[in-house]
Amino acid sequence: MEDNIDSLEEEIHTLYNGEELETLYIGGGTPSSLNIEQLERLFEILNIFEKNKNIEFTIECNFSNIDKEKLELFKKYGVNRLSFGLETTSKKQLDFLERREDLDNTRNIIKLAKNMGFNNINVDLMYALPGEEISDLKKDLEFIYSLNIEHVSCYSLIIEEHTKLGIKNIENINEELDYEMYNVICDFMRDHGYKHYEISNFSKEGYHSRHNLVYWNNLEYYGFGMGASSYIDNRRCSNTRSINKYLNGEYLLEEEYLDLEDLVYYEVMLNLRKSDGIDLDKLYSKYRVSIDYHELVKLGLLKVDKNMLYIPEDKWYISNDIIIRLMECIVYE
Repeated sequence: MEDNIDSLEEEIHTLYNGEELETLYIGGGTPSSLNIEQLERLFEILNIFEKNKNIEFTIECNFSNIDKEKLELFKKYGVNRLSFGLETTSKKQLDFLERREDLDNTRNIIKLAKNMGFNNINVDLMYALPGEEISDLKKDLEFIYSLNIEHVSCYSLIIEEHTKLGIKNIENINEELDYEMYNVICDFMRDHGYKHYEISNFSKEGYHSRHNLVYWNNLEYYGFGMGASSYIDNRRCSNTRSINKYLNGEYLLEEEYLDLEDLVYYEVMLNLRKSDGIDLDKLYSKYRVSIDYHELVKLGLLKVDKNMLYIPEDKWYISNDIIIRLMECIVYE
């Protein structure tokens, strides 16, 4: 782990150009599993970044490896948003995911974090687990609501080939049940005061994830560390997932330079993940393109309001299909 942190420091020093950061996110894994000394070293390295005075600074955590000492360290270095991987409250499903969580500990950690001044907390929920029923999902939602947290991210389990679950021939649940679960989540969160501002994300007023909105607004970002992705100067790149290559300074796995069609595709696809959709004036001013959306509006697949084009919430589950159809409606000058 110390070697990994050394390589991370070298990568940042090599590629970071001194821009002021609006958001900073430590995650894409479980950084809270580092010990105190390793975390302190990590935060010292991150001091190289120029941070906006109103920066949103998030770190991902697991309830099983967080404590008061680590929370105090986060506070010391300016972290102001926590993201916890709860996933499920079901003992059977936790065993299936090979996770060890204690719900009493979960409540205590959230209470401790709030008492220490962390008032922007996200919890991840995973649904559509094999054998999961609607009643299980409702228990998860009630538990999360009882925590009085500000943000909830919800993801259905997708079993990929060559993963541990794929090798075991575990199959995804049927699509109808997945869709029903998605609607249960949407209805519950709306009824309990959360705004459904992106396909998989819900927040109380004023607590949307500024960092993730960078992605969905198709803005530029750095990504450092194994498996990280970046988007800078019309270039998308991904880092290696090989620890040996990363430690040898071979950071880059693949890169893609975007042409006009690529740029428009990402702009439309990512913006339409949000409840407010895409600003057609901004799209035209950036790329000199317009969208002939009228037929899809007639079909109820899209709505337009004050030049904002968006997918209605009841069609978000089929958003990929809608976006594919919409890309055929792009008009280039």
